[in-house]
Amino acid sequence: MPMVIGNRDRNVAYRFNPHANVHGRDTRVVKSLELIRACGLHADAPVIDVSGGTPLLIESLLDAGFSDLTVINGSPAVLEALSGRLGDRANRVKLIERDVIGFHPHRRYALWHDREVFHLLTHAEERQQYVESLEEALQPGGHLVITTFGPDGPQEYGGLPVRRYSARTLPEELGSQFELAEHSLSMHQVPSGEVQQYLHCRFQRHAPGQTLSPE
Repeated sequence: MPMVIGNRDRNVAYRFNPHANVHGRDTRVVKSLELIRACGLHADAPVIDVSGGTPLLIESLLDAGFSDLTVINGSPAVLEALSGRLGDRANRVKLIERDVIGFHPHRRYALWHDREVFHLLTHAEERQQYVESLEEALQPGGHLVITTFGPDGPQEYGGLPVRRYSARTLPEELGSQFELAEHSLSMHQVPSGEVQQYLHCRFQRHAPGQTLSPE
């Protein structure tokens, strides 16, 4: 029987502790792990992370027994840094060097995770291409775990404009195929000392004939 990551298996749930080994308690990583845990995925479920710059997340998923992980990022430096961080375990993660915009996967995934991409897309055409890639990649019934700047978050990031979202506007942007299952806001202090607001959401994609309701 496949190992299940979730509350149904107490031993696995203990191993998949969102707070374990997250040094400095990065709120964004902890929230992502909590939402991924809530998906109740099998350990062999295919997972794709389109952020690429979150090694603590990938390390935590490997520690929890996930065996089919893919990371996509357009920067070779980011992927090299992740590979170096993972060390001997790097060969257990598929690294794809390309931008998520216009990404056409050769397979489908049970989970799409994004911590820092969508809120950087300030043009409507970019966001539409992102959603098209998401729809192409995610299985019917699959899960989307996404973090963006919240409604009171910063208006710029690295000197560039960003978009801020709420639990109302983000579902509108993603479209009717995705049902919002849960959401929360958090505050995170960046190295500069600034405290930024983030929105954390878990969506599930509608499967044919399926009716989803928020928990």
